[in-house]
Amino acid sequence: MIIDCHGHYTTSPKQLAEYRAKQEAGVKDPKLDPGKANLGISDEQIRDSLEGAQLKFQRERGTDVTIFSPRAMGMSHHIGDARVSEYWSQACNELIHRCCGLYPENFVGVCQLPQSPGVPPANCIPMLERCVKEYGFIGLNLNPDPSGGYWKEPPLTDKWWYPLYEKMVELEVPAMVHTSASCNPCFHATGAHYINGDTTAFMQFITGDLFKDFPALKFIVPHGGGAVPYHWGRYRGLAQDMKKPLLKDHLLNNVFFDTCVYHQAGIDLLLKVIPVDNILFASEMVGAVRGIDPETGYHYDDTRRYIDATSVIGAADKEKIFCGNIKRVFPRFKAPKAK
Repeated sequence: MIIDCHGHYTTSPKQLAEYRAKQEAGVKDPKLDPGKANLGISDEQIRDSLEGAQLKFQRERGTDVTIFSPRAMGMSHHIGDARVSEYWSQACNELIHRCCGLYPENFVGVCQLPQSPGVPPANCIPMLERCVKEYGFIGLNLNPDPSGGYWKEPPLTDKWWYPLYEKMVELEVPAMVHTSASCNPCFHATGAHYINGDTTAFMQFITGDLFKDFPALKFIVPHGGGAVPYHWGRYRGLAQDMKKPLLKDHLLNNVFFDTCVYHQAGIDLLLKVIPVDNILFASEMVGAVRGIDPETGYHYDDTRRYIDATSVIGAADKEKIFCGNIKRVFPRFKAPKAK
């Protein structure tokens, strides 16, 4: 089985974007506030949105299951207040639940949280519980920067986040650390802010002692870990200068990296630097990079090809990346049964 741990519903029906536009209008003029979503999206519209995109690519690329979440760029927690985020996240998560219900053999859900700048993460616990216990979701996306590129929240190792972490451990769900849209013009969202977020989160984990307090807590740092594998020596050296334990002891029981790296040399580097037990297969399709690489003739985000082609690791380690590690990091994962 090949499990893609990083997929977003980037092709959702237009009603979702229309609702978001109404929310944004309501932020500027409360008389236009739409309240809770009533999207009116049919099952057939959901099928149409997936059949020519995520499902098509699953079949063409030979992957089996996608761990599926709302569009990361769309989280945009900086828009409005906690109430706006609550209604928006509820609408997005319900759509993911419906996708998983229509295609239980293809999708397993991960939730978006109703984060909002300055609002304690504990505010997100009721939605996380509902998504796990009622919808059967197996993880969550955690935005380390709800301010949208201005980094106003405490570091991920701060006790401000601890109530959410306690619930994650209780529910046995990992978090993918995933930033959202950037409203800071200095940072292109997918080319800079996402990669900055990955790198920043990892450095925050180094500087703290979070996993002494939460030895069972698990995070996935996406996009191959941002700058981390390329600068592994820097991070090992910084940890050493800070008198921290070796990274393998300090972080690698709890922090994992995905394979959303869109060229062969990058994947090979990831596999050479990061222990195989800490790498999870992912593509983020249909996502940040949708084109075809003129050097190969294949989509950049067809990441299975890179794992298949690499000579850095053997078949047993490839099986870990494709399946075994994901089942270990997501203990609630169960192989979907055909409807």
